[in-house]
Formats: sequence, C-alpha cells, structure tokens
Amino acid sequence: MHKEINLTIKPEYIKTYQNGYPLISQESIVDWNRVTGEGTIVDLLDHRKKFIAKGYYGRQNKGYGWVLSSKKDEEININYFIKKIKAAIKYRESFYKNENTTAFRVFNGEGDSIGGLTIDYFDGFYLITWYSIGIYTFKNDILDALKSTVEYKGIYQKKRFDVKGQYLDDTDDFICGKKAPEPLIVKENGANFAIYLDDGAMVGVFLDQRDVRKTIRDKYAKGKTVLNTFSYTGAFSVFAALGGSTKTTSVDLANRSRAKTQEQFSINNIEAQDIIVEDVFNYFKYAVRKKLSFDMVVLDPPSFARSKKHTFSASKDYVNLLKEAIQITNKGGIIVASTNASNFDMKKFKDFIAKAFKELNGEYRIEETFALPKDFRVNDIFREGNYLKVVFIRKIG
Repeated sequence: MHKEINLTIKPEYIKTYQNGYPLISQESIVDWNRVTGEGTIVDLLDHRKKFIAKGYYGRQNKGYGWVLSSKKDEEININYFIKKIKAAIKYRESFYKNENTTAFRVFNGEGDSIGGLTIDYFDGFYLITWYSIGIYTFKNDILDALKSTVEYKGIYQKKRFDVKGQYLDDTDDFICGKKAPEPLIVKENGANFAIYLDDGAMVGVFLDQRDVRKTIRDKYAKGKTVLNTFSYTGAFSVFAALGGSTKTTSVDLANRSRAKTQEQFSINNIEAQDIIVEDVFNYFKYAVRKKLSFDMVVLDPPSFARSKKHTFSASKDYVNLLKEAIQITNKGGIIVASTNASNFDMKKFKDFIAKAFKELNGEYRIEETFALPKDFRVNDIFREGNYLKVVFIRKIG
C-alpha cells in the first residue's frame, strides 16, 4: 500500500491544476516537508481544504511529481493502471496493424495520464522506462497491468533515475518472458533497425524521429550528398541511403558509433558509406578547410553535451551550430534542424534559424516542420511535453 497524504497548493497555482496541468512542481506546493518518501500518493488541496487533484511524489529533472487523477475517490491500484494502458493501446491500434513498422511508443508519460512512465513496443517485446524512484514504487501493479492487457514475447525495463543510496529489488533490464535476440531486428516504414534491449540506457534508435526519417527518404534524399551529424547509430543516414542519396557521411564523437552504424547499413543491404568518429565541431572546421560541401546536412544534437573541448547547450549554442552547417550546405540544399530541448518552443527555434542566416547574410525558406509523431501522445496543457522540433530549411543564398 502506498501512503496517502494531503498537500496544500499555493493560491496562484490552483487554476493551473484545475485546468489539467500534470506536473507537480516544487514551487507550487506549500508543505512539501510533509512528504517522507517517493511514491507517496498526494491529494492536492486548496487553502480551504477543497480537493483539486491526486498525484504521486516522484522527483525527476522536470519536477517533484505528477497528477494522476482529478477524482478524489480514484484509487491508484492495478485497476487504475489497466484502464490507462488499455486506453493507450486503443489509441495506437493502427500501429499494431502496420506490418512495415514494428517499433513504436505504446505509452507516453503524461500524454497518457501517467507522467514519469513510458512503454515502447519492439516486435512483440515491451520496454518500460521509469523516470523516478516514485513511479518505480508502482512497478508491480504497472507490470501486472501490462501483462494482463497485452500479449508479449518478453518485457524489459530501463531506470532513468539515480539509484545512489536506494535499495532496488532488481538490477537487470530483463524482467520476464523470453529474452530478445541480440540484435533484435525491427522494422520502421519498411527499413530495418538493429535493437539491443539489454545494452545500456539506449536501444539503438530514437523512435520519435520516425516521420522525419521517412520524409528524408521519400522527398529529399535522391541524388544528394548527405552529412549526418551527432549521428548516433546512423538512422538518418540509413534512410537517406535507402532514398537514393549518392553518399552519406555520418559523424559522431562516440567510438561505438562506427560499429553500430555499420551494423545498420549491413542489415539494410546498403553499400559502404563514410563513418567518422570525431567531434562534430572539429569536423565542421575540417570541412571548411577542405572546402567540403553537402546537399543535405542533418543536425540532431543532444540538448546538452560535453566533449574535451566543447560544451553544447541547445538553448545557448544552436545558432552557432546552424551557422557552421550553413557554411557547408550547397546553395539550394537542405538543412534538417532538430532539437529535443523542452525549454524553448518552435517559435524560439525558428528565431534561432532566422538569426543564424541573418548573421551570415544568407537567405532561406522553411519547407516543412515536425513535432512528435502520433504514438508520442502529448498533453495539450503541458506544452513542454511536446519537446521535439524539426525544421527542413532550404538554403536559397
């Protein structure tokens, strides 16, 4: 049983929670000191002790917890989780029926009414990701709810929280069922990806970029030279090559990116492409020095990254990153600018683009934009949850 206590909302935040805002922030609550443990059920009350919302305490980088219900009598138990998982699966029925795509998100945190929890599907295997110790305390109920709702080959988990000083009942990513082959080959719009469900924090591909990859393949890649920066396992390069690009160059600082990218090319029967293990910013300087240029440049940096010589923050440094890319993009070429930073919106991101071109006296046209795909369901009240921003930019001059 989870302990349940009352907490008082500061007056200026009452309307926010009444309107359905899901994140419980530190500054919105008067008496956080009453909470003694992660996973505590919290009833949020106004100063007159009127019930506003029910949630749980679970600290992560976004806040101190998440709202789970607007109903005072709602019990947060296995039946609650079954109801939420069933609704999430119904919303994604079309994905389960698509034989060309066998990897997608089944449950997307606050977008499916439970912040701090995601569930992904990989060809019959499910991957649960816990983003706080608080949500992890509901593990047994959530796992039982999932097992009773879906047919599965196996279930895995990732813990995206600091376990220092905390006792956890397991240390393994594999939970139950049968273990997935290594690699597990999944499909995305007909292409293959090699996935590893039990090999560190990442599995090998970011599912939220599915629509962007398809667009590169189907509309922009044919006959083009493509530079894919911060390339990870080369997913954009794979789709560019499948779309008929004349050459792809993948650049990433991580040593393992070379073998991982080669593997993705191999399982798609793509002939050898250029894969460079290098700091992206050093590569830009090299490209300028050698007078290299490309028809398409893909920019998909992490929100924050640090190497020996460079620290990158999307909110502070994206303009300079764009300027580097503009200089090695051919006239008429495309820059695919992407960010998953949640601390600024699409308008601000477009301002970055405008500033970069202005400082270089360049001209551009925005061809199209993307946010999160349908399976990454978002809560419209929680704008920062719709974190993905992708802009296809045509360099005119």
